[in-house]
Amino acid sequence: MKRREFTRNTIAASFGVMAAPYLGIAQPEKSPMRSIKRGIMWGNIGFGTSIMEKFQAAKAAGFDGVEVYSHLNREEVLQAAKQTGMIIPSVCDSLHGKYSLSDPDPKVRALGVEALKVTLEDAKTYGADTILLVPGRVTETISYDQCWDLSIIEIRKVLPLAEKLGVTIAIENVWNNFLLSPLEAARYVDQFNSPYVRSYFDCGNVLVIGWPEHWIRILGKRIARLHIKEFSRKIADKQGKWAGFDVALQEGDNNWQAIVKALDEIGYQGWATIEQPGGDNPQGLKELCHRLTNILNLPK
Repeated sequence: MKRREFTRNTIAASFGVMAAPYLGIAQPEKSPMRSIKRGIMWGNIGFGTSIMEKFQAAKAAGFDGVEVYSHLNREEVLQAAKQTGMIIPSVCDSLHGKYSLSDPDPKVRALGVEALKVTLEDAKTYGADTILLVPGRVTETISYDQCWDLSIIEIRKVLPLAEKLGVTIAIENVWNNFLLSPLEAARYVDQFNSPYVRSYFDCGNVLVIGWPEHWIRILGKRIARLHIKEFSRKIADKQGKWAGFDVALQEGDNNWQAIVKALDEIGYQGWATIEQPGGDNPQGLKELCHRLTNILNLPK
């Protein structure tokens, strides 16, 4: 077999399962009344000193729900959600950076597993069906294959609990030098062979290595949740990579029309959660919600 043909067939075999979630889906030109709810991530509510105050701020700004961090006071979170009527659609594992599931030290990984269990239990308590997890990171001392293998081993330890609770572990694409293509991200999710491991797709994080609309079409039905974030390649080129996030929503390099069209094509009907600077005061938080509404073409 010629080398080119062998490569093509190998790729097809590796990722053949990947195509199924999105091939054959109708591709409408426009869906003016998308059933996508508007969320705000806990860390982007930049004012309010108590859990109740932050929920009240999100409510006043017009959001439908709050993605909270794990390991908060559960009673206070439940009380705030009940009093404001806000939904908690997802919970972010607040310790996945400190206790990485790809750490060479098994004691650190064990702490990461325990943190992941608490996150799943938090979600179940709040009525959320999804948690956000960064599975690991590649560094000078942690190789790519080590990150892949170790994180898979540790997630599989927790998967029975996720299935029991009915809570999805959604893997986010972040700047961790890992899962650097949509094909690879899809393969990582698929190898668990469980509906309780999916993708948490971040539109802004991917702009340094690709285009969100491409990732959305490839990940397809694997996408459980969506982070809305802006990024400017021009600013990043001039001021440094992290400075690229210092741009207002709708004023960076995301082609939101193309992104929303791709979401329509895969039939996404979940949550779009803001993870974006600018919500440091009531007016700023309202502006974020307004711009999110414009992006999604939701009724105001």
